[in-house]
Amino acid sequence: MGKELFSEELKLAVVQYVLEGHTRKEASEKFCVSCTPIEKWVNLYKLHGAKGLLSRNLVGRQKGFDGEFRLKVLQYKQEHHLSCTQTAMHFCLDVVTVCRWEKKFQKEGARGLMKKQATKGSEKRQKKQEQSELQQENKRLSEEIYRLRMENDYLKKLNALIQKREKPRISDVVAAVTELRRDYPLAALLKLAGIPRSTYYYHSRKANAVDKYAKERAEIIAIYQENQGRYGYRRIGMELRNRGFCLNHKTVQKLMKESGLKCMVRMKKYRSYRGEVGKIAPNLLARDFHAERPNQKWVTDVTEFSLFGSKLYLSPVLDLYNGEIISYAISERANYRQVDEMLDKAFSRLPDSSGLILHSDQGWQYQNVRYQKRLLEKGIRQSMSRKGNCLDNAVMENFFGLLKSELLYLRTFQSLDEFCQELIAYLEYYNHNRIKEKLNGLSPVQYRIQNGFAA
Repeated sequence: MGKELFSEELKLAVVQYVLEGHTRKEASEKFCVSCTPIEKWVNLYKLHGAKGLLSRNLVGRQKGFDGEFRLKVLQYKQEHHLSCTQTAMHFCLDVVTVCRWEKKFQKEGARGLMKKQATKGSEKRQKKQEQSELQQENKRLSEEIYRLRMENDYLKKLNALIQKREKPRISDVVAAVTELRRDYPLAALLKLAGIPRSTYYYHSRKANAVDKYAKERAEIIAIYQENQGRYGYRRIGMELRNRGFCLNHKTVQKLMKESGLKCMVRMKKYRSYRGEVGKIAPNLLARDFHAERPNQKWVTDVTEFSLFGSKLYLSPVLDLYNGEIISYAISERANYRQVDEMLDKAFSRLPDSSGLILHSDQGWQYQNVRYQKRLLEKGIRQSMSRKGNCLDNAVMENFFGLLKSELLYLRTFQSLDEFCQELIAYLEYYNHNRIKEKLNGLSPVQYRIQNGFAA
């Protein structure tokens, strides 16, 4: 049940009756009003006159009170040492309101009184606005999560397609987008991949088209794998012709690029130092690396491999006629015994007094008296490069460069013994399988046999 309301005329009549000398109890019995509001009405009348008895909605006050008015009420209460009830009567306010202001002042100070109290309507609007902002934020986060999930799936799919390649091809990107079209919008995927829609459809049709070079492509991959990635497009083109396929070298290069096949390229270093003529033996070769027949000009040198904290040395002999390795010796120490072993194997294939030129650098092995004596006994003419000039023995240096780039730098080995076995296998491969452009696409042994020279 709501609060009982009294008219202004009744209030005024009750007050005048009490002021005439009657008690509050008598007034209560006569006007059927409890004693509590009668005392309040009398006090309001004494303070404000008849206006103090008017209804609060008719006084002309605003619904809310500003901070300055609240502070003024509390200051008046403190200065006159009034209670909350007395202060409320003085300003025609509710006692509860004055008590609430006093508690807020004690807790937050004057700043708390300056804050505007929110009405129920404003609280609803604020709550509605907060809910709207929360919904928008949830929507934004959901879109962000969706985008990130799509991006993550795209990168996973693309990574699975490219695997070891450094840069993805456009065909890989198109394949990844096609795979994800079932789960995500095409427009969003193309935006993420950074390719136009026309590019996507062009490569999609191209991927579904029949490959007219399917057999050639498969053969190129087979040749590349057989030679462990050591062949570039020129050698693969020559090997294709040996196998009955006729393709332009540019087409081979294009097919290799599309298949992600790339030969390791070795950097060539230029040295301009010319050096001095050796004193042990003259430079008979004089950079004339052409030979008309086998066993006419040989070159030799020693190279070092450093693996697993140990060293391995290779000492081969190479025939300048076809680039064939005539003999070799492998040792864990660089000593003359290794060179002696190499000569034993090489001399077993060479008749006496052949007039062969055996060229080397000015290494200590080749200045050894025993080495010179063995060459002299076999009828071999010794030739040595000028001091500090590796270009005088360029063919041998080139072979060592190929050996390291195609074997040592191309693979990972578990032990020194494994490398030694692979080194022997590579030398066999080099002689019998590795084709050369200057040998008309044949290996050194094939070239020698084709030209009628036996081993």
